[in-house]
Amino acid sequence: MIYQLLTEENFHSHSLDGFIRRQEVAECWRKRGGQWKLLPIAYVEDWSLEDRRRRAESILQCVKDGGLVYGAWEGERLIGFAQLSGPRFGSRNQYIDLARFHVSEPFRRQGIGKELFRLACQGARELGAEKLYISAHSAKEPMAAYYAYGCVEAEEIYWPLAKKEPCDVQMEYRL
Repeated sequence: MIYQLLTEENFHSHSLDGFIRRQEVAECWRKRGGQWKLLPIAYVEDWSLEDRRRRAESILQCVKDGGLVYGAWEGERLIGFAQLSGPRFGSRNQYIDLARFHVSEPFRRQGIGKELFRLACQGARELGAEKLYISAHSAKEPMAAYYAYGCVEAEEIYWPLAKKEPCDVQMEYRL
């Protein structure tokens, strides 16, 4: 396994062609009456080839714009990535957005996400952030991972992200 910063030299518009985003969701966290509850919400999330290429183009644009994207490679195949993007924000510019954080389905639960998260934290510190901001997928499994990493509910809600994904859980991680 090789972890490295994605660049225009090692990442291109077809780099996610073999990436498997598939996730069978059975339960999601929702706030009801001020309390978080795990509810039976079932669906399958998957990216088509067109979705993967559109996201690859977006990652390339992030790299060109100076954002940091860390990748996990098995040989020539990208199997995970963590993207920091945008300017810092928050009342003290304390946050930077962990905009994308994914591990290909066959490689989950092997510590790859943990290492990518560590690299994202390192990069966020280098960019002067105090905290990662995460608009986290509310499914049971990703939320369990974020809590295991030490993430908590965000002290400040960044409404541009929260409005885009109203079912996400707004989280943070102190660096």
